[in-house]
This record gives sequence, C-alpha cells and structure tokens, in this order.
Amino acid sequence: MDKKKVWFITGASKGLGLSLVNQLLNAGQFVAATSRDAATLARIVNASNEKFLPLTVDLASDVSVEEAVKATITKFGKIDVIINNAGYGIGGSIEELTDQETRSAFNVNVFGTLNVIRHAMPYLRAQRSGNIINIASIAGIAGATGWSVYAAAKSAVIALSEVLAEDVKDFGIKVTVVAPGAFRTSFLKEESLELAKNPIQDYEAVRNTHNRYLKMDGTQAGDPEKAAAAMIALVAMPEPPLHLLLGQDALDRATTKIQSLEKEFQKWKAMTISTGFDL
Repeated sequence: MDKKKVWFITGASKGLGLSLVNQLLNAGQFVAATSRDAATLARIVNASNEKFLPLTVDLASDVSVEEAVKATITKFGKIDVIINNAGYGIGGSIEELTDQETRSAFNVNVFGTLNVIRHAMPYLRAQRSGNIINIASIAGIAGATGWSVYAAAKSAVIALSEVLAEDVKDFGIKVTVVAPGAFRTSFLKEESLELAKNPIQDYEAVRNTHNRYLKMDGTQAGDPEKAAAAMIALVAMPEPPLHLLLGQDALDRATTKIQSLEKEFQKWKAMTISTGFDL
C-alpha cells in the first residue's frame, strides 16, 4: 500500500483489531486505535508516536467516541478509513439473558458502531471520500442455537451497513460489512465472550452448542493475519464489495441459509401472494 492514509480502528487491543493495527503500522500507515485502556494498548503495539494514536474510549458513550474522533483529526488532520471492529460474543437463550446483559451487548456491538459512524461522517462527507468497514459475523446471516442476542446484534450491523452504503455513496464513501467465520483469536476466551450467568436446565441444546464452540478455541481454521490483510486490501479497490464473507465456514453457512430461505419462500408462495386485494 503506497498511499498513506489515516485509519480509525475500534477494539484494537486483541484479535483482528490488533492484527490490523500491526499490519498497517508496518506498512507506514497512520493509525488511531481505540481500547478500554490506551496505556496497555500502547505497550502492546509499541509504535512511534508519529504514526500511532492509542485512545481510551467507551464506545457506548457518545461523548467518549466524539472526543476520540476529534483527537484523531487534531493529530492527523483527517480520517480516511473507519474499521468498526469492537465487539464481543454473548451466549444464552433470550430467557436466560438479563435485560442488562442484552443491552450491554448491543451497546458495544451495535451502538458503538453507530456512534463512531455518526461522529466520523461529517469529516468523510466534507472530504467526499473514505471507507467504512463494519465487522459483523456470519452469525448475523446464519445464527446458531444458543446465540440469539449475538446473532441479532450482528444482523443489525449488516442491515445498517447495507442502507448506510446507499445513504453515503453520493459522497464518494464506500461501505463494506465483513462477516467472518471462526478465526483463531481470543473470541472464545473469557475476556471476549459472555455466557448467561443464570442458565436454565431445560436448555440442553443451548449448553451443548456452547460446549461445542468452547472446544474449538485454539483450533479455528481462520488465520487472523490473513483476515486483516483481506480487509486492508478492500481500501485499495475502486469498487469494494458491500458484503465480504471471510472463511470457508462462513461461505458454507451463508450458502446453506440462502438455499433454506429460497426453499421456504417458495413453499409458502401461495399464502404470500394471497393477501392482495382481488382485482
């Protein structure tokens, strides 16, 4: 990547976010990166102050996000690329998860993304250019048993990205929503995953699914470094995709979901079209 850009990345202290930061800095790019603890992030990355701006940000706080965006503009003069990567997994049936657990998941996975876009857009719109890359999950397309709230949050990220792309295309801003499958990050570890604190015995299928996923930790097929490189490559494309699946498992799950929807829609077609006025 030859042209120097300013990147604003959330959730940068681990996983895909950290891979993105390191690859971009190694390529000579300018990076503002958010974490719950900027000092720890600065130690992890250990980059020169000229190119790197670690930021302590509460993504659920509109004020905190606004200050982070302004700090990035103050230091680098612009923002070219937004990568909304921050998020965490939450498992449990709807009945098992409390209102607070559910709202907290949406605050980070959905409202954090909205807050960043809201405060970055005036700058992107004024310069008539930019890329917004929102990291969702294959769960937002094809959810799995026991992950209803997570699937709902990531589905929201996909839906808002689709309409955002239409809203901002006249300003020269490109939007991509990325739906990764299973990658070998810390996603299945305690710091990135919350399970219902009050499980209900009847939900045996939910427990079985959670146990199966937890056993995958450390053996996932996806390489986070390759995923980060793929996302970085999007910015150099004149026409990047609106939707990008990452991983063979993501492709398989999405394909199965599309085929299932088509089959169901056709099965109930007669009822679907029976609801119009008789002409």
